[in-house]
Amino acid sequence: MKAEKLLAELNRLRADLDKDPTDPEWFTLHHVFCFISYQMGPFQEYLDEAIKPGDEKPDF
Repeated sequence: MKAEKLLAELNRLRADLDKDPTDPEWFTLHHVFCFISYQMGPFQEYLDEAIKPGDEKPDF
């Protein structure tokens, strides 16, 4: 699984919310999105280790 797919889904979830830094849901998604976008290499390595061939993956 490519990290970009998960990052795109996080961004979609974040965009579904009003930009409100006082909202814990928006705040969490925003900062997770920012962190992962800056750490794509390590995140891709994690996904390569965590998701093995044959593991169920979401269809997106």
